[in-house]
Amino acid sequence: MTVRVLVVDDSAFFRRRVTEMLESDPRLKVIGAAANGAEGVERTLALKPDVVTMDIEMPLLDGISAVRRIMAVRPTPVLMFSSLTTEGAQATLNALEAGALDFLPKRFEDIAQDRDTAKRLLCERVHTLGEQGLRHARSAAASSGAPAHGPAARAIKCNGSAHYKLVAIGTSTGGPVALQKILTALPANFPLPLLLVQHMPANFTAAFAERLNQLCAITVREAKDGDVLTPGAALLAPGGCQMMIEGRNGATAVRITKGLGNEIYKPCIDTTFTSLAQACPGPVLALILTGMGADGREGARRLKQGGASIWAQDEASCVVYGMPMAVVEAGLADQVVPLAQIGACLAEAV
Repeated sequence: MTVRVLVVDDSAFFRRRVTEMLESDPRLKVIGAAANGAEGVERTLALKPDVVTMDIEMPLLDGISAVRRIMAVRPTPVLMFSSLTTEGAQATLNALEAGALDFLPKRFEDIAQDRDTAKRLLCERVHTLGEQGLRHARSAAASSGAPAHGPAARAIKCNGSAHYKLVAIGTSTGGPVALQKILTALPANFPLPLLLVQHMPANFTAAFAERLNQLCAITVREAKDGDVLTPGAALLAPGGCQMMIEGRNGATAVRITKGLGNEIYKPCIDTTFTSLAQACPGPVLALILTGMGADGREGARRLKQGGASIWAQDEASCVVYGMPMAVVEAGLADQVVPLAQIGACLAEAV
């Protein structure tokens, strides 16, 4: 199946560069381009692409406003191009809140050290978003309002007798919005510490943690080396680093490292979950949310071997049903939970 792409950017050079990279993949076809947000909205309506790539700063209509209009008139998966700065982080988070599904650095050398790898990662992101959007569209058309079947329809029974020690959540594509929905549903007196691992570059996690802290009743902040886990506080793994968990002076604390240098993800869910399984075996509650790939599966396996419970987000509510699917297909998920229910279930389960 060919994924049809609309490229929106005010730089003619960047439009050409993105088009060339995308069309190097036979699974992708660029069907049009637009030089500003207003034109991007018009061409989205006229051409009906499967995916839109969108710059943030453009004349006539900026990318964030364009995303809002697209979501209002013809919801379409949007991949934002962002600068890796504090200002770029805030703008990207605004775009994700407006409805964009994913983002990549606008400087391709920030994606990967060589052009071929950057091109492959870009094409893979666009293809995954387009394929997932087409799958959701087919599913919606086939169901025609009928109730869902399969794992997504599983009844959720929140078990309040487990006496969990802490909650750990791992996510990637679609995660910022998912985490916001979950954490804003938790009360200020939520009795457990939380660990959050979101695939996100450096400079972005501090801005994301600050935004969550402003929106949530619980405390949310970017983790720092030596932080002790405390009830009602969520620690977000810093971008570009690995977050490990260890026992320290009778308490459970965070250790932030640069990693080995060859990891695919920084932060990596498997790394955090595996260290958590070693440092804190027993009744931990771990959640794997929307995201590409299988990061979190092996960490969830280690946690489950030590007595943890594993929840996976259901397919219907995922932006990309990759990481949760890996956990479900490995037989590790104790519950498969729609995103809209996770916050309430968490509050009830503890």
